[in-house]
Amino acid sequence: MAYLSEDALRAMDFAELGLNVKISDKAVIYGANQIRIRDNSRIDDFCVVSGNVELGRNVHLAPGCLVAGGKPGIVFGDFSGFAYGVKAFSQSDDYSGQTMTNPTVPAQWKSEQFAKVEIGRHAIVGAGSIICPGVTLAEGTAIGAMSLVLQSTDAWSIYVGNPARRLHDRKRNLLELEREYLAKENRLGQ
Repeated sequence: MAYLSEDALRAMDFAELGLNVKISDKAVIYGANQIRIRDNSRIDDFCVVSGNVELGRNVHLAPGCLVAGGKPGIVFGDFSGFAYGVKAFSQSDDYSGQTMTNPTVPAQWKSEQFAKVEIGRHAIVGAGSIICPGVTLAEGTAIGAMSLVLQSTDAWSIYVGNPARRLHDRKRNLLELEREYLAKENRLGQ
């Protein structure tokens, strides 16, 4: 995978760009001036990121992800990530048939839902899953592959299915690993 150079990233005029950020030269970024990316985060091949988006530190978007922040925004907490082909939307048309749909139709004939999406610290989403507007994945949430997430989750829980349902608790061992990692990083940075 080839990543954009530091100069190329700076030229994109991100709202915020941390240290050691890696973005594939095959990713597509729309509206970089609305996007904040903190240290050690990575966006891989064929991802599309647009609108109001904030990636915390050590966030990973695997190949083929779509992050459509629109106006409400999508916020990723530190150490969160999307596996291959995950899609997250902060706005959506009304599919009930009561109004018209798609971006070619003027707003007066449509009823769109606009709601912020939050991906909590250490939340991870399995391949091919979809996160809908207004959803908050609480800290430590794990979403199984091919899940449709229509509702917010409980912290440190595992969800699977279409629609996603809580399966059981998730272990928190990784919090100690995070402390060790950050301590080592701080020692090396001094």
